[in-house]
Amino acid sequence: MDAAALRAQYPVFESVAYLNAGTCGPLPAAALRAAADSGLAAAEQGRGKAYFERMYEVRDALRAAYAGVVGGRPEDVALTTATSDGMAAVLSGLGLRRGDEVLTADDEHPGLYGPLAAAREQLGVDVRAVPLADIPDAVSPRTRLVACSHVSWISGALAPTALAELSEDVPVLLDGAQGAGAVPVDVAALGCAFYAAAGQKWLCGPVGTGLLWVAPRWRERLSVRTPTYLNLSVPSDGLRALAWQDARALDAPALSNEAMLAALAAHDVLAEQGWPEVHDRATGLAARLAERLRATGRAVAPRDATTLVAWEQPDPDAAAARLAAAGITVRPLPGTPFLRASVGAWNDESDLDRLLRAL
Repeated sequence: MDAAALRAQYPVFESVAYLNAGTCGPLPAAALRAAADSGLAAAEQGRGKAYFERMYEVRDALRAAYAGVVGGRPEDVALTTATSDGMAAVLSGLGLRRGDEVLTADDEHPGLYGPLAAAREQLGVDVRAVPLADIPDAVSPRTRLVACSHVSWISGALAPTALAELSEDVPVLLDGAQGAGAVPVDVAALGCAFYAAAGQKWLCGPVGTGLLWVAPRWRERLSVRTPTYLNLSVPSDGLRALAWQDARALDAPALSNEAMLAALAAHDVLAEQGWPEVHDRATGLAARLAERLRATGRAVAPRDATTLVAWEQPDPDAAAARLAAAGITVRPLPGTPFLRASVGAWNDESDLDRLLRAL
């Protein structure tokens, strides 16, 4: 891949060592242009029939792009507003009942803990948390769902491969916020029933975009709680209108043309370099950063071949603020002793050098 050409697509690197795609990826100029062109046309021409016809075209294109990222079919991918949006749709639509158990990890992101807590309070389910690596062995006869991260947002550790060997009666919902776009994703090989991911993180799109992949065998078992206009196959049927029979039934009620076009342009910037090359460069740079941090005596959290590197740092909040003032963006992880760097294919050794010198 042409790493320099890829880096040049992102204006932030003109001044900042940006290592924070685990929160929001760097926004490429192409995404800004796509959103601005659409917004300008809407302002000058109005948002009439042509605007809405374009909306359906862009939805189809973005759905196909996201499907390619996770190795699924477009008809099995819903367009959401965030990873949590998709996970909440699963938890509310799966028919969980009082006394059912949901098994999760003990270091999950609030974006999963929030919907899980709501399911506990509203549906009466039991939520049990164990270490991520122990989940396969912790499944019990009462477990009706496993919900955990594909890639830990704290350490960069991968979910255990043994999850793919669980009974088909125990579906797995993977939080792919730190997976899709960052590392190779093959939903069939992962053996999951549901895979939720963000558009604004490793896919570098705008905030308010995301995806939910649903395995075909689980689509019929997932009820659609609140179908709205875009979820209906024939909206003009009024009270007889039915939801789509594929993942379109789970689409977010509204995504603007501008957001979708920006997300599609951001995806294409990366896809043009080749996803295997993007993944290899990002995980390779992250491994080098981890090695260099260890060489300085810092305690790096146990991790796998992913794009996240977390290390123990005295007063992480103050350290992150000091680094930000020096033009280096990393994230303190609340409730932990860690600072976290998110390393993408758009980064280079100069970013790592700046970080290490500033530390």
